[in-house]
Amino acid sequence: MGASETGARLPAEFSALERWADEWILPTLEDRLQKRLVTPMKELQAFYDDVFPVAEAAMKYLDGFQIDDLPEPAMNLMNLLYSLSCVSVATDVFGTQRDPNTGATWIYEVSEPPF
Repeated sequence: MGASETGARLPAEFSALERWADEWILPTLEDRLQKRLVTPMKELQAFYDDVFPVAEAAMKYLDGFQIDDLPEPAMNLMNLLYSLSCVSVATDVFGTQRDPNTGATWIYEVSEPPF
């Protein structure tokens, strides 16, 4: 039975991380940054403490797929790892959700439309 057949969002090998799926499988960097900014540090640390120990195994698992042909559970796992990367800046570098050197500054990504 596959992940989608059981209601799981992650590959079976990473079922211990399912508790984080609804909140941290986020499709964009902006979504992940916004989530980090509004999540208490205690929860960020708990997420980090659960996901970091299996991150290397998760990356090896993802290496078994072509990036443009990821099954949905693998894509969700990849997005969870992206969230880990975003959270680790708060837990390992800043010690807070925001960069303490930015004051009230907000930066948004701006891109040009393709021609």
